[in-house]
Amino acid sequence: MNRRTINAVILLGVLSVLSILVVQVGWIRRTTSIQEKTIAIQEREDSLNLIHFTEQTHIALRNVLEAISTVKADSSDLYGAVRQVETNYFVVDINEELNPYQLETWLKREFYNQNVHHSFQYGIYDCFTDSIVFGNLISYTEDSHFEPASDTMMGITSPDINWTKDGHYFTVYFPEIGESLDVIDSNINYPYVYLTVIVGLVLIFFGFAVIVILKQKRLSEVKTDFINNMTHELKTPISTIGLSAEMIIRSNPETDPEKIQKYAGLIFKENKRLEKQVERVLNVAKLDKDEISLKKEKLDMHELLDEVRDNFEFNQMEKGGKITLNLEASQHELLVDPVHISNVAYNLIDNAIKYCEQSPDIRINTRNEKRGFVLEVQDNGIGIRRDQLKFIFDKFYRVPTGNLHDVKGFGLGLYYVKLIIEAHGGSVTVKSVPGKGTSFTVYLPFSN
Repeated sequence: MNRRTINAVILLGVLSVLSILVVQVGWIRRTTSIQEKTIAIQEREDSLNLIHFTEQTHIALRNVLEAISTVKADSSDLYGAVRQVETNYFVVDINEELNPYQLETWLKREFYNQNVHHSFQYGIYDCFTDSIVFGNLISYTEDSHFEPASDTMMGITSPDINWTKDGHYFTVYFPEIGESLDVIDSNINYPYVYLTVIVGLVLIFFGFAVIVILKQKRLSEVKTDFINNMTHELKTPISTIGLSAEMIIRSNPETDPEKIQKYAGLIFKENKRLEKQVERVLNVAKLDKDEISLKKEKLDMHELLDEVRDNFEFNQMEKGGKITLNLEASQHELLVDPVHISNVAYNLIDNAIKYCEQSPDIRINTRNEKRGFVLEVQDNGIGIRRDQLKFIFDKFYRVPTGNLHDVKGFGLGLYYVKLIIEAHGGSVTVKSVPGKGTSFTVYLPFSN
């Protein structure tokens, strides 16, 4: 997938998300507008209903008060006796004793006559003790009209109740009044929650899709680079073998036996090189964390590093240079797979030599740290850019060098190093400064 296609996919995704957002915002605004109009209408209706309720309740309570005064033959002035403390709470002052059963009967009768069809709770207060001395909750239903909320003996007012206290005043409370807009108010912000959830899910999905696409693109580029490198690496020995075979065919065995021997040796050498390259690719491609078979033995890491240094200085230091050992680890015997750990050391030092444009100066340090053995390989090579560091341990990945193929390899060395070290329970990290060099740090625990 090329860059233009990826940009097109991202652009279409962004346009889709924006379209969804625009549609959802438009829908929410329309819904909110309808809700606001509904609330405004409901508020006007509630206001009118509240005014009507207040007037009818005042009339009903005044009639009850007149009935009480008539029964008691009291001619006191009733002006201002009925007071509305809150929207749904009324207080009625009296100057004589009250019979709870008669009060409840009058309240139910007058509320029904004045069309005050709401559940109410009344209470008779004693001013001397400043407390409720009697009260009950009366529920209103379409079928039974006004009935006690509880059908137990505690919820039913008996007509034979013996009442000896002065009431002084009684109160009436309507619990249902003032709750009509609560449901609408609680739901008015629901569309915004819905929009947030939907847009969040869409953005998560879109972001995940973009990440997957970019990973696939990088994987495609890595595979393409691997194929190019492999083609270049295999083309050289194949060409050398073909050319040498052609020269042998043209040579006369009787007159040029030394030349034939030379070309035959070259064919053998290049064939071995080709065989090793193919075998390396196949072996590393098969490696997997769950399939690695480690044959652990006790290995002296300092002795191994001495051997590795001697081998490189004798065979592969074509540009000169030196390898300096600074072995400070007091405990350097580890239970590891000798073959794999040797390959790890060879890979790290081989990279240090290959990626150096001048005379290699490689420093190998060891120390003990956190119940483990630390191996550090420092070089003075070309270094690695920061944006490339996180990819260097990926399979087949090589730091891009354009069309130059002056460094041999398939991008498998560091992948192999990380795989083996983690299989031993350790870790590998890297620090690099472009133009100054790179430092690889390998940690191997004593118990792994």
